[in-house]
Amino acid sequence: MKFKTTPYHSDLLKDLERLSSFYNAISEYDSNTQLAYDLGCGSGIMSYFLSSYFDEIIALEIDSKAAKCAMKNLSEFPNVEVINSDVLKYDFSRKADLIVCEMLDTALIDEEQVPVINFAKRFLKDSGQIIPKGIINTVELANIERDYVHWDEDGVKYDILSDMKVYSTFNFLDDINPDFDEKISIQAKSDGWVNGLKITTFTMLNDNIICGPTPMLNPPLLVPLDERFVKSNEFINVKLKYSMGSGIESIETDYI
Repeated sequence: MKFKTTPYHSDLLKDLERLSSFYNAISEYDSNTQLAYDLGCGSGIMSYFLSSYFDEIIALEIDSKAAKCAMKNLSEFPNVEVINSDVLKYDFSRKADLIVCEMLDTALIDEEQVPVINFAKRFLKDSGQIIPKGIINTVELANIERDYVHWDEDGVKYDILSDMKVYSTFNFLDDINPDFDEKISIQAKSDGWVNGLKITTFTMLNDNIICGPTPMLNPPLLVPLDERFVKSNEFINVKLKYSMGSGIESIETDYI
């Protein structure tokens, strides 16, 4: 099937690892298959996957251009309804068996995932599920070239000076406080100059599928710190603070 997309959603469709992970999670869903909500449906690819398994899919998309693409892409599927609406303003009238919400980004900082899920899961049946199930956040000590928050993309250079440390895990069925403020202790594995943190997020699609960063799903973030020389096996204590859904401008770091 050929999808009509916006330029951004065209890049999303080219990320085959991301697509296959969500498709496999949806195909493994083995509970009730009556109603599913696809929140932030974009061009409609997740609703397309859901259409083979659910009696009814309601797909919400706030961007009018993307919503028009989804309407055209899914026009031949009678069990899918695409609505151009903000999830937080939509009048949910029924409870769903499944919510799919793929508004993911690194540590949930730069997307509306947390406020959307916290709101919408009130309209999930007691036995209902969410795809993805949750996330695992990790951090590493780094030496980075740029003195501002940026994503790990082609051409970005940095060195890692510690092993990866899990600093938080979230299950989307739980209520999540969007304001993250924690002290983290990280052990250096080699001598060197530290001037940043690398934050990497892994997505738990379900109990069986964990997807690592892909080109369009949670690219790692590089966050500056004041420069400090560290020795191998030394523990570095840092404070990491941000507000999920408020953008990378909300990130604050400091040594303790």
